[in-house]
Amino acid sequence: MESMTEQEARQQQRARFERLAHVVVEPLHRYLLRRTSADLVEDVLAETMLVLWRRIDDVPGVVPGVGTGSVPDPDDVLPWCYGVARGCLSNARRADGRRLRLVERLIRTHEQRPPTGPADHGDLHAALDSLGALDREVVQLWAWEGLAPRQIADVTGLTSNAVSIRLHRAKKRLAAQLGRKDAERAGHKRDEGRSSQ
Repeated sequence: MESMTEQEARQQQRARFERLAHVVVEPLHRYLLRRTSADLVEDVLAETMLVLWRRIDDVPGVVPGVGTGSVPDPDDVLPWCYGVARGCLSNARRADGRRLRLVERLIRTHEQRPPTGPADHGDLHAALDSLGALDREVVQLWAWEGLAPRQIADVTGLTSNAVSIRLHRAKKRLAAQLGRKDAERAGHKRDEGRSSQ
């Protein structure tokens, strides 16, 4: 009997959301089109609708617990929904800004060349270039930026454990290529753990 009640509650929630979506999708789409680029609108609208689904009981003008009924009044629901869309758009802009700063940082890091003068780091840069892109970035964030694996995980989206493993393997490969350790131990391949990313 309880499962039937849960099923009825989900059906009522879905019916309320569908009535709300019928009222707000087009106005929210127009709202977002006036505020951001067309390629970002669909993503932000989808995120907004997801928030509305999760918070359907909080939307003013959508009566909780009522499975059937009339379509909500746009004057009651749209201001709140515009607020949600505004927040989702702000989140998307912040995320784009972080991605842009990361790309710029990666470009600056990759363009750095060995210093001129007595120190020749050409072998080191060649060894770094032999790593996969993600492994190289992990090593550079660790060595050049002084980040800990936990912080590198925040930058790359990997777990801290995955960063530690990648860093350990990449350092072993670099050391082997630079002639500091014997990497040709039995059972190990030179490209073990290499990222194709």
